[in-house]
Amino acid sequence: MEEVRNPEAHLNEEPRNDFIDVAVGMAVTFIGFMVIAIVFTLISYAVQ
Repeated sequence: MEEVRNPEAHLNEEPRNDFIDVAVGMAVTFIGFMVIAIVFTLISYAVQ
């Protein structure tokens, strides 16, 4: 029977770098919010 509770028995099918994943996610979120802020700023100046 397999040892399902032993973490060493499970192979990592896709090794990931968690720091890079978090950094890319934060960068994409920041850029998305920055684009939204710029668009709404331009809209607010265009309305005036």
